Amino acid sequence: QVQLVEFGGGLVQPGGSLRLSCAASGSAFAIVAMGWYRQAPGKQRELVATISSGGSTNYADSVKGRFTISRDNAKNTVYLQMNSLKPEDTAVYFCNAAVLQGLVAYNYWGQGTQVTVSP
Repeated sequence: QVQLVEFGGGLVQPGGSLRLSCAASGSAFAIVAMGWYRQAPGKQRELVATISSGGSTNYADSVKGRFTISRDNAKNTVYLQMNSLKPEDTAVYFCNAAVLQGLVAYNYWGQGTQVTVSP
């Protein structure tokens, strides 16, 4: 079992920045990848960015060049630095961890943190 707790959401003006953090506890040694997803009202949850245990990253086209995902393996924490925020970035952001149990990877989710980009 892995527990994920997110921090850092809030209200920011367009063009501003926010940094999200997600701390993992429990069987964090079995985490093979972590990431951030978001869900806007009336829309499906979508991938924002992921990072593997080795540091390989992947970003949604809509956030490339503006968002940066990073990971501190010693602290079992993943970060999402969000710059040049736009109103369309408004959503609930969820932390995700892919945890290897035997030969199968299971997904764990945080409770979500609201990010609102508005004048």
